[in-house]
Amino acid sequence: MPASVPAAEASAAAATGSDADVRGLPFQWNLLAWAALVGTLTGLAVVAFHELLGFINNFLFGPFVEGLLVIGRSTPASPAEIPPIDLPPLAADSGTPLKALLQLGLDGIGLMASAPAPPAPPEPPPVSLPTPPDWLALWPVVVVPTLGGLAVGLLRHVGGSIGPGLASLMAIADGSQGGEPRLPLLRLVAASLSLGSGASLGPEGPSVEGGGNIGLWVALRGRLSPQAQKAMVAAGVAAGLAAGFKAPIAGVFFAFEGSYSAIPGRPSLRAVLVAAVASALVTQLCLGDTPILRLPAYEVRSPLELPLYLGLGLLASLMSWLLIRLLGAGRGERVQALVRRLPPGLPTALGGAAVGAMALVFPQVLGVGYDTIEALLGRDGGIPLLTLVALIGVKLVATTLSNATGFVGGGFAPSLFLGAVLGSCYGQVLGSGGLDLPVAEPPAYAMVGMAAVLAGSARAPLTALLLLFELTRDIRIVLPLMAAAGLSAVLVERWQGIHDPGLMGPDPLEEQRRAQLATIPIEEAFEPEAPLVLPASWPAASALIRLIDSHGHCLLVEEEALTLGLVTLADLQRTLSSKQDQGPDQGRPILLRECLRTELVWLAGGVNLDRLEDQLGPNGLRQVPVFAVPEGSGGHLPHGLPRGGLPVATLRGMASRDGMARALARRLQAASVRSAIRASATGSA
Repeated sequence: MPASVPAAEASAAAATGSDADVRGLPFQWNLLAWAALVGTLTGLAVVAFHELLGFINNFLFGPFVEGLLVIGRSTPASPAEIPPIDLPPLAADSGTPLKALLQLGLDGIGLMASAPAPPAPPEPPPVSLPTPPDWLALWPVVVVPTLGGLAVGLLRHVGGSIGPGLASLMAIADGSQGGEPRLPLLRLVAASLSLGSGASLGPEGPSVEGGGNIGLWVALRGRLSPQAQKAMVAAGVAAGLAAGFKAPIAGVFFAFEGSYSAIPGRPSLRAVLVAAVASALVTQLCLGDTPILRLPAYEVRSPLELPLYLGLGLLASLMSWLLIRLLGAGRGERVQALVRRLPPGLPTALGGAAVGAMALVFPQVLGVGYDTIEALLGRDGGIPLLTLVALIGVKLVATTLSNATGFVGGGFAPSLFLGAVLGSCYGQVLGSGGLDLPVAEPPAYAMVGMAAVLAGSARAPLTALLLLFELTRDIRIVLPLMAAAGLSAVLVERWQGIHDPGLMGPDPLEEQRRAQLATIPIEEAFEPEAPLVLPASWPAASALIRLIDSHGHCLLVEEEALTLGLVTLADLQRTLSSKQDQGPDQGRPILLRECLRTELVWLAGGVNLDRLEDQLGPNGLRQVPVFAVPEGSGGHLPHGLPRGGLPVATLRGMASRDGMARALARRLQAASVRSAIRASATGSA
């Protein structure tokens, strides 16, 4: 009888464990069901966005431009003498004004007119060109973006906020920031007007951020936990990219790779996978499985070309950095203060007029630009090199103006456009247009350049690699993509930091938070205790005791008055555990220098809390040492020891996550006190 007691207890424990497993299952299935709903809704939203964009583009650059051209020609000739302009309808999946402009013959007046045009399909028949090229007769190219900008500006003024961005959505789900998600109706309508009228942006930003807002909106209605809410935001992001590019694998990776991402865990991964599959399925059922970009077969001449792709990665990192800086400058407080002084609708109208004026010479800068990318990849270097260089500059200016003046769109498409043009330039310089090396044709470098600029701009090298792989479906392109995209992303992170570059579009709440961090000096985030600094020759066991007694998380290791590195509590425990029973040196004391595992991560004095956040986030650190050395001596985000070392005497303190939270709390408390004083003064008056 007593022997049966343990068996009974084991049976009860097994039953309890089984019940716990059963209780755990509904949560998992519940999360996957919500993810499928988010993916389906996001896919339907992207399909509607795609159709609306195509309709607006077809109308504005079809019957509307036709009517304007007829009005412009009515002065010198009577209506009976005007030949009819029979514009062939655009396919719904073209979605950009460039193809309509090419059909109207406006490309004949641009700097690309000297290049041979790609072979035209047999149907529809070619449209008669406006001859001779008369600048006055081309005024519709300026009018359409101007009117589109006016409509977008007034729509945003009347409709209000289009919803938070990705970083803000994650902060809202985590409870660290106030705000509410918005269903993406206003965002997608404004983006359709923007891109359909010629704004030099891309459609993936509204798709991705719209999916994120749908995910959080659904999660809040379902009363899910904060962790599940973040998983739903990630599911919406993956669904938006999967539907926008018809690339579900890239969508899944972008959900976890984006700089805003903070969603670890296997349940989140399953939810993201389900949402991406559901969204891609909806898109394929409604729009077909035709790729959004028709890329040629990738060409390989020799494996020895791989080092040349590293050079392309370096150039792409510079292009990415420049694009990010220009987008950030356009959204800066100085520019936006000027924009806010103007009447509603006027800034976007002026921005559209400026983009339209550029399109008189370079119609390729209008709209998304996928048609131009396909034309570049099919020309085998037929476009003059100087024309391509000029096109890069004009596209950068057009994208910056479109973004700064209030058009709605993302930066993925401009990144791909700039990468294709840059890669084509690079291929021409290496090949017959310059060094005459036996390398692949420029389209091969253009495809790799697309991924490299996107990787650096979005800080998402795996997403860029997989996106181009899904579009080309050629395994031979993987190694060049890895080399160029990886180098580009690493260099841009080194120069610019890891925070969200805003490539999806402006995020006012996140930019306001970052601006506040940029005003607080790093000294306000110092820990009150002095940093623990020990010699490298100290026994690790003694160092562990000192660190525990001081209630610290890490200590600095020095030798000859120079800092060698930082050792955490986990480093000490790991080293002592792994070496205490090893070989003939079992009795030898383990020294502190043997516990150094990684490069020293530090900051220079004089920087602000935004730099501290960038340094802590990607490295998973709780605190970093701050040294009184000139800013920039170790780079934007220093890793490793600079030349000459870091003297221990220049150590000023340890800045930490907790210290940053305390600094923000003090600022909030001071603002509350000032508000109370003003309210009291107003009441007494």
